[in-house]
Amino acid sequence: MITFGIDIGSTTSKCVVMEDGQNILGSSLLVGGIGTKSPELAVSQALEAAGVTWDDLTATAATGYGRNRYEGADYNVSELSCHGLGAHHTFPTVRTIIDIGGQDAKVISLDEKGRMHNFLMNDKCAAGTGRFLDVMANILVVPVDEFASYCEKANNPAQISSTCTVFAESEVISQLANGVEMEDLIAGICSSVAVRVGNLAKRINIVPDVCMSGGVAQNAGVRNALSQSIGQPILFSPQAQLFGAIGAALYAYQKEAK
Repeated sequence: MITFGIDIGSTTSKCVVMEDGQNILGSSLLVGGIGTKSPELAVSQALEAAGVTWDDLTATAATGYGRNRYEGADYNVSELSCHGLGAHHTFPTVRTIIDIGGQDAKVISLDEKGRMHNFLMNDKCAAGTGRFLDVMANILVVPVDEFASYCEKANNPAQISSTCTVFAESEVISQLANGVEMEDLIAGICSSVAVRVGNLAKRINIVPDVCMSGGVAQNAGVRNALSQSIGQPILFSPQAQLFGAIGAALYAYQKEAK
């Protein structure tokens, strides 16, 4: 049985083609989420990577911000459930997922079977999200995917005290003007995100193992700072940004298997 999962986020579109709820046959990830052409392009790329056509699919499921606007799915599923399924598929021992996306941050608690039983979400402020990192990257003219290498060289991470993205932007500009080293400034930015999300996580019972999902999981600077903030090691998979799409494909398989 071949199933298909699509995760249409605020800033990216992710797709996964899965066989029998186990093997990933193909996947895709494109910048551009809800309201763009990226979801359709991501679908085509994932099918091509898997060597299948739309007619070969038994069922499809959509998740993410744009799931309600996607008309090609048999099932429409909450991203919370999908991230839980996707993370559990990759790390069967995981009990706590920290998902930092483009517009929000979530902490999800799972039972031993990978079912969600509690969650917390911050979707009221850009601080502590991928959007915050993107804003800072634009100010510093440093790509986000290079932040980790700068963090490794930091000697005295800067303190970013503002809890608002707009004010933090002014604070970063001021610190640049005062001669703060780029490495220390970027380490401070990553730490700022980690502390905010870590405080959210501490409001829920953090049960190991812990993993991250979402695009920010790829940022080792944030990941290491978050591990320090919550006092727990964080499992990492290169497929972390695909967890939602993996979970959607798994959901479709489980529904059809019944």
